[in-house]
Amino acid sequence: MASYRNRVVQLYKNLLYLGRDYPKGYDYFRTRLKTSFMKHKDVTDAAELDVLLARGQYIIKELEALYMLKKYRTLKKRYYSE
Repeated sequence: MASYRNRVVQLYKNLLYLGRDYPKGYDYFRTRLKTSFMKHKDVTDAAELDVLLARGQYIIKELEALYMLKKYRTLKKRYYSE
């Protein structure tokens, strides 16, 4: 169980770090993240924890894709006239 705790804490820290540039603001992202983690705080089943951790990794990839798209659009606006 200790390894799951470490993985969950690391996932939470990674998501907080990625939430700094969230379009609706860091406070909005942080409150939603905390609510989501607190909703699942009593989960102890290993299989269910694996599913939740996989979902968290998916959200990390989606946030990274969102930020890359934002950077791409900014560069496109900067160098190409519409």
